Amino acid sequence: MAEADLRVQGFMDRHYRPVTATIVTRLRAIVGEGHVYDDPAALLDYAHDEVAGDEYVHMPEVVVKPATAAEISQIMRLANRERIPVTPRGAGSGLSCGAVPVYGGIVLSLERMNRILEIDRENMVAVVEPGVVTNDINEAVSEYGLFYAGYPMSVELCFIGGNVAENAGGGRAIKYGVTGRYVLGLEVVLPTGEIVQLGGKRVKDVTGYDLLHLMVGSEGTLGIFTRIILRLLPLPKARAVLLIPFADVPTAIRAVPMIMTQGRIIPTSIEFMDRLSVQTAYDYIGERLPHPDIGAMLLIEVDGYSESQVEAEYNAIVDLCLEAGALDVYVGNTPAAERRIWRPRQEMAEAFKAVCPVQSLEDIVVPLAQIPDLMPELERLSQKYDVLIPCYGHAGDGNLHATIVKQPGTSMEEWREKLPVILEDLYHVVARLGGTISGEHGIGSKRARYLPLVMDPTLITLQRRIKQVFDPLNILNPGKIFPEMPGGEEGR
Repeated sequence: MAEADLRVQGFMDRHYRPVTATIVTRLRAIVGEGHVYDDPAALLDYAHDEVAGDEYVHMPEVVVKPATAAEISQIMRLANRERIPVTPRGAGSGLSCGAVPVYGGIVLSLERMNRILEIDRENMVAVVEPGVVTNDINEAVSEYGLFYAGYPMSVELCFIGGNVAENAGGGRAIKYGVTGRYVLGLEVVLPTGEIVQLGGKRVKDVTGYDLLHLMVGSEGTLGIFTRIILRLLPLPKARAVLLIPFADVPTAIRAVPMIMTQGRIIPTSIEFMDRLSVQTAYDYIGERLPHPDIGAMLLIEVDGYSESQVEAEYNAIVDLCLEAGALDVYVGNTPAAERRIWRPRQEMAEAFKAVCPVQSLEDIVVPLAQIPDLMPELERLSQKYDVLIPCYGHAGDGNLHATIVKQPGTSMEEWREKLPVILEDLYHVVARLGGTISGEHGIGSKRARYLPLVMDPTLITLQRRIKQVFDPLNILNPGKIFPEMPGGEEGR
């Protein structure tokens, strides 16, 4: 092994120390008596995120809730001196175990840092703390005729800090892009305790390396965000939603590029649902299918700055989809109709939890044109391993949530044995089609072991070295993104 690789392995194999009563006392001196928790009942809520399964649960030794960057800086300096791992956490709504304390230690919850600090209408930015619920940002800025377009699907649950840490995407990414497009500045506490300012209220900045956007999507492994500057856009004045059933997947997917190339329209959202997803969701909400011959369905949303613009765009999309082979088109251009059309897509994950709560929600990405090639592979895997694999997600960008659902009759022992095999098989398929294993949920600890299936070893080593520069003792969110090194664990 090369000398540099040996240095990286040594860095990743360092051992951690436990949180003692003395450390708890010091933490209380930093943040206050009422903001440090170490009783088991309180800790359990911070031992998991939204990933189901006891195997993903890891108990912290203490939970700390700071209120300022200065307090976080003190906590990180203490953790470095004592070699205690620290896991930053937002709302805990993640789907990759990114905020789960794999090696115990301190969970640093940002829920007290929940203020919208400034709405700067002239510069079209909002300055917020990381614990602000994403949906609250849009409620606050809408009165100024503005909105925040970095839209994840869980806006009513997730914190903006978690969105930035994961570079979250969602239904509007095809038109507006993902979170990182709207992050102009960050205040960050580094793993070693220094507080740095990256970016600002300026749109352009090529001064030095782009450390700002290195932080975005770093999954809480390079720094803790304490202040976020977000770019805002003018609020659209009109919107409409289309529900479009097709007889099969290839016909549905062929319509997507037609909308953008022939129609020259970039919709706000293009959501895709296969037959299994559609049937299960409609059964769950107690409604009939929109068409009996559905093999796949698209949900398309358009927005704009006038009713006439939106009407012209959705009429053009209707014509193109019917030309492409759509079975029918349903238009929702009132708030009630929009809610009804969106409801099956929004309830889809819950619908499959009702079938069986034991499942693995995946976040694969393939090039748009390869979606039809992916579908028979999912059917093959479903039959080979006796599982359900519904597929739904964001057709406009190829990011699909193929969800592996345990059959009710399968034992938990059998499920635990075969799930890693299914995932490896699935990820090999995705890589062969030119895709990768996560588009918006992140790698976290859930997918870390599979990273070498889609990433060159040289790139993995390079990223480990970047992590080492920021975090020499590997105490900030260890166990995330990178697979364990041969010959030892990352921590204790």
